[in-house]
Amino acid sequence: MKTHLLRIAALASAVLLTASAVSCTGKENTQKKISLSWWGGESRHEATMNAVKAFEEKHEDIKLDVKFGAWDGWEDAMTAAFYAGTQTDIVQINWNWLDVFNSNGNLFLDLNTVSDHLDLSGYSQAELDPCTFDGALEAVPVSLTGRIFYWNRTIFEKAGLDVPSSLKDLFTAGEVFRKKLGEDCYPLALAEYDRMMLMVYYLGAQYGKPWIRNGRLNYTRDEIRKGVEFIDSLEKGHVIPSIAEISGDGSVTFDRSPKWMNGKYAGIFEWDSAASKYSNALEGNGDFVVGDYFSDFGRYKGGYSKISLAFAVSKKTEHPEECAEFLDFILNDPEGTALMGVERGIPISRNAVKSCEAAGMLKGIEKEANDKVLAGTSFSFDIKFEDPKLKTSPEGIYFDAFSGLSYGEYSAEKAAEIISDGVRKVLGETGK
Repeated sequence: MKTHLLRIAALASAVLLTASAVSCTGKENTQKKISLSWWGGESRHEATMNAVKAFEEKHEDIKLDVKFGAWDGWEDAMTAAFYAGTQTDIVQINWNWLDVFNSNGNLFLDLNTVSDHLDLSGYSQAELDPCTFDGALEAVPVSLTGRIFYWNRTIFEKAGLDVPSSLKDLFTAGEVFRKKLGEDCYPLALAEYDRMMLMVYYLGAQYGKPWIRNGRLNYTRDEIRKGVEFIDSLEKGHVIPSIAEISGDGSVTFDRSPKWMNGKYAGIFEWDSAASKYSNALEGNGDFVVGDYFSDFGRYKGGYSKISLAFAVSKKTEHPEECAEFLDFILNDPEGTALMGVERGIPISRNAVKSCEAAGMLKGIEKEANDKVLAGTSFSFDIKFEDPKLKTSPEGIYFDAFSGLSYGEYSAEKAAEIISDGVRKVLGETGK
């Protein structure tokens, strides 16, 4: 991790030195400055800084000011920036931010207006539609993502087991871990939002229908109760730790958890685009492998996908064409796309895919995970699924329901009621 940070610091210094050199030549007065923000891990920071540096070398008339950090606290900071109007010119966004922050269409530029500078031919219209509202392309998607199991195979081997290939295997592992590795060792770790995700996948496999359809919750309270009971059975079967135990670890995400790093937690259910983050966190202390969807989840393929993230341009920018040129560089240009790589998931853009294939990047764990996600996917998440009233920790509906269930404050029936009523309210189904 220290090596990563030193590399990123060196890249940032290089960008500053380039700016200083330009200043000495008197070119600074002709430079157009644009700003860029993103969140991620060290490897994403390094890849993006490399792309920024290469772009500036090709475009001496454009200077990028960058702002980046970890996800922890990032959404809160961006919320404040959006409401204050201080967001950067180019913003890496979660897909649902288009609904949460830009529902009136006043925040982000219609990228169709700069299509002379941003080539969109690498996308189909269907791929752009989720980011298009009232004919305005409010962001350009980078990748599709979904959740998949990841396992630390070394820990399963220590317990005398193969990594789970079925739900039955997973429950067996829970008891074996307890007996052979100790009460504080679990085959899987799920925080509150992870539990909601896995429940929705499980219900999709059980019932063969999407969670939300045509803007309405597509499950009855009784069906949701069955999903909640499934999650509860994982905790009771020593498959997953309690929320109290996870909270006691003191880590916001599992990639920062000592129990993930030291093998006390041997599995996670995470986005395919996050593979390298969790693999790197092990620092070589385990064999990190991609799991499979369990065929005994149900008779249907219950997987979901969504836009992993996207890039938007602020309507307040003074240099929309220059912003579009940078996006074109990182989404279409052979050098730019190769530098960005797969740090934000396997690209949607066919131009980026071509560059990444030529650079030998479309292989390894990220590609394996993405292939399995897409093969197991039947549904797309509705943009409201991640509404802050549902997702935000710790006051969101998902967190309330699954935390209360784990602490014994709610029955499965009560937790299902909280989820059902909360989702319907967000969808505008009050009184239903």
